[in-house]
Amino acid sequence: MTPEALLSEIRTRLAARIDPVYKQGAGRFFQHEVRVHGVRQRDLVPIEQFVYREIKDWPAAQRNRLCEELWKSGTLEEGAIVCHVYRRFHRQCAGCEFKLFERWIDRYVHNWAHCDGVSAWLLAACITNEPSLAGSLPAWSESPNRWKRRAAAVALLQEAKRGTHTDAILDIASRLLKDDDEMVRKGVGWLLKEAYPKQPGAVVAFLNARAPGIPRLVLRYAAEKMSRADRATVMAL
Repeated sequence: MTPEALLSEIRTRLAARIDPVYKQGAGRFFQHEVRVHGVRQRDLVPIEQFVYREIKDWPAAQRNRLCEELWKSGTLEEGAIVCHVYRRFHRQCAGCEFKLFERWIDRYVHNWAHCDGVSAWLLAACITNEPSLAGSLPAWSESPNRWKRRAAAVALLQEAKRGTHTDAILDIASRLLKDDDEMVRKGVGWLLKEAYPKQPGAVVAFLNARAPGIPRLVLRYAAEKMSRADRATVMAL
């Protein structure tokens, strides 16, 4: 099946699974307008499985062409299909894919769901396979694109969970800690929350060193997995 034929089949299958009631309320999880077909996540799963079966043996260029067309739709579901399907190719993700995913953020990512799918799964896979790529993220903290700034934090979530790249994690957090955008601050808080279980002393020391003035939103997120004593200390900052 060609990318064009598969794209048409994907959209036919999406159309067959539209839930009008869900479509009416699908935007309530976002603070900004999103375009949706109106297909629930559970109903996307068989479509994603079908797409993966079709493209798993495609050359990367052909696979990427399909993904690009899905992104161009601007819909929540088609972007989600890209993220879920491409995640299955995580072992192939390295420097070239990192640049591709950065381009997707620059061009096509306009909501937190797409941002987090690309960042927490795809960019994170690139960094796992090629750790030096984490060095590209500090420059993203200066981007005028709110989603690229959030991605700078969220791309390090898997490293945070493993207790690795702690210096890079805290560097990104320090750059974005007082960002004016709420969605960016939430990303920073999330990153610190995931870093805490493996590096509790480093995270608490980081927050103590920057008090007062840390946004309460960041503190609330960062404290979610803390011990009772550390949470009390952090929330008193």
